[in-house]
Amino acid sequence: MIIIELSKRQQRIIEIVKENEPITSEHIASLLEVTRATLRPDLAILTMSGILDARPKVGYFYSGKSEVNILSKEVKAIKVCDIMSVPVVVSEETSVYDAIVSMFLEDVGTIFVTSKGYLSGVVSRKDFLKSSIGGIDINKVPVGMIMTRKPNIVTISKDANAYTAAIKIIEHEVDSLPVVEKHIAEGKEHMKVVGRVTKSNITKLLVELCKE
Repeated sequence: MIIIELSKRQQRIIEIVKENEPITSEHIASLLEVTRATLRPDLAILTMSGILDARPKVGYFYSGKSEVNILSKEVKAIKVCDIMSVPVVVSEETSVYDAIVSMFLEDVGTIFVTSKGYLSGVVSRKDFLKSSIGGIDINKVPVGMIMTRKPNIVTISKDANAYTAAIKIIEHEVDSLPVVEKHIAEGKEHMKVVGRVTKSNITKLLVELCKE
């Protein structure tokens, strides 16, 4: 991955190109009072990263891309399957009590519910709180009674990019998304849960990219 912290000279080269494009390497070198050989590594980095555009016999142009654009490009190139976590899954028949225990043991904010091995619902801490306040017998009521059911579940595929996952989390105001694979069974389309992507996954990704 190419995450670049530009040197002062590279930043100055960008400014020169912006003000004088198209401009040759000889002209840039003369303005900086250095040799073309000295500039060669800097120009190579700036062109490979997409910040500058080089045209033979013409010179260098500023592409309009910034470090932020580069970071955005990197995030969009990373797939959900590269950052997803192991999902916490229970069946619809699991009692609300047992589902709550699973949630706290696994330290997650959302549990995915399945029926016959396929995604059928999602239950969150808020759902558990509502059911407890409502006075139901959490030892007897199945989690399938309080969960959010399809089609009101926001999902994502493992081949989608991290940027798309982040947008879905923000737009739908959820803590996590079930990562699913589509299966055809008995002539119907079903979704099998293969992972989860959370706000924490996205945050960790950004921290790792900035470290590099």
